[in-house]
Amino acid sequence: MKTRTTRAVTTASAVGVLAAASLITASASAADGDEKTLTADPLSTWQTDGIVWSIEYARGVVYVGGTFNSVRPPGAKRGEKEVPRKNFAAFDADTGKLLPCTHSFTGGGEAVLALKASPDGKVLYVGGSFGQVGKAGVASAVALNTADCSLRKDFRPAVTSFVRAIETTDSAVYLGGDFTVVDGQERQSVAAFRPNGSLLPFKAEIDHPVRAIVAAPEHGKVLVGGDFYMVNGELEKSLIALHPATGKTVTSYADWLPARSSVKALARDKTNFYAAAEGRGTGIFDGRLAGHLGNGQLVWKDTCLGATQAIAVHNGVVYSGSHAHDCRDTPGGFPEHNNRQHLLAQSARDRHILHWFPDTDGGISEGNGPRVLKTAGDVLWVGGEFTEVNGKPQQSLTRFGAGPDTGAPEEPPALKASGAGAGKVTLTWRAAWDRDDAELKYLIYRDGRLVASPTQRSTHWNRPEMTYTDSVAPGSRHRYRIAVTDGENTSPRSEPLEVTSAAGERSQAER
Repeated sequence: MKTRTTRAVTTASAVGVLAAASLITASASAADGDEKTLTADPLSTWQTDGIVWSIEYARGVVYVGGTFNSVRPPGAKRGEKEVPRKNFAAFDADTGKLLPCTHSFTGGGEAVLALKASPDGKVLYVGGSFGQVGKAGVASAVALNTADCSLRKDFRPAVTSFVRAIETTDSAVYLGGDFTVVDGQERQSVAAFRPNGSLLPFKAEIDHPVRAIVAAPEHGKVLVGGDFYMVNGELEKSLIALHPATGKTVTSYADWLPARSSVKALARDKTNFYAAAEGRGTGIFDGRLAGHLGNGQLVWKDTCLGATQAIAVHNGVVYSGSHAHDCRDTPGGFPEHNNRQHLLAQSARDRHILHWFPDTDGGISEGNGPRVLKTAGDVLWVGGEFTEVNGKPQQSLTRFGAGPDTGAPEEPPALKASGAGAGKVTLTWRAAWDRDDAELKYLIYRDGRLVASPTQRSTHWNRPEMTYTDSVAPGSRHRYRIAVTDGENTSPRSEPLEVTSAAGERSQAER
């Protein structure tokens, strides 16, 4: 354990105590919680022909950056109705309509990897790997006026390599990435500028790329995450809090992540920050954690595997993009199984996995699916490398809103019957599941009349067998059907099951 008088240090023992406390209280507090997720039903959204790496929202507009050549309307197949957009596009945040903001980002690696608006929303800062915006020569970082999408002339830093993260405050613009020189001066993986583009004296020695930055100026901190091991001459694995003016270390989280894990994304609310991690090999951390912005202590840490790439927090819910699997030791989680869950929602308070299970496929590149999450009002925008959402074609971009819930339960049941004595018919079926409703109601019809409506909680990995015993006249013949509802959407009724009840000791069931 390291101790220094010049900064706050989170000790291993404190981390262990807090983690244990979160494990003890998680199930009880989550059961009493009132977190309400968005629906799991995707809204109509434009698509790209490549990968979306970054999303930002400002003044009613959602900006999207990545590695793509065109966009196309909702429902269009690849190659159909494509509109040219070179690595950057803008959409109306409410309607999803494509907007005429058409800057092309070319040269270099031809990638827009980071987008961040100024606190007042008047300026959009853009970073990545590019040498031109339209005909203007630049060096991987520029700024646009959001009022008219014009390229600003005052923010043109000369950055020698990739810009992967941007954060803004009223007085500074922070860049993080792979670079070692900015505007001809040494800056190792992180730099800060005035909003007018002049370089600030903020300086930290970081040995590997920075991938995420979140400012907490009210606490005198800028949180930085990435692939690094050393910061300012000390072992600091993947996560650090720096002084916003000087770059000196103010809080260490050196023992929060193992050696082979790195921080891919950061988010914050009023009290906590949240980190998304990716690990390689055994004994790694692949999930999410929450830390207190003020005192720097660990609030919770989950146990899921699956390379978390993106994170966002909204109304007490932490949304994440990964290919999650083996979450059995996280409250509300699921065991290892053949499928990967690419989108998750968790209680910001205690890490409990909430019942919100929209999904994507792994997609066209590394198989990670979602790469970035961003809320715009009550809508969650998701970008990445996926080509399907909830089993239907949708490439690289989608969004989820607060409602209405339009998705019917998945895999509706089929009835079987068995004898239960004279005048009795026992029906059995396997529970269905729903992407955003844990408890479903089963509507059982005899001869077209509703006779029972039992309820059952279920998930796609836990679909229990259900039974219902009906009382009818001995020896009588009936037709049974079943449907399932989440309260707003109801599946079609099943195929009819013809059943003759037993007149004596045995019953007969046949289709």
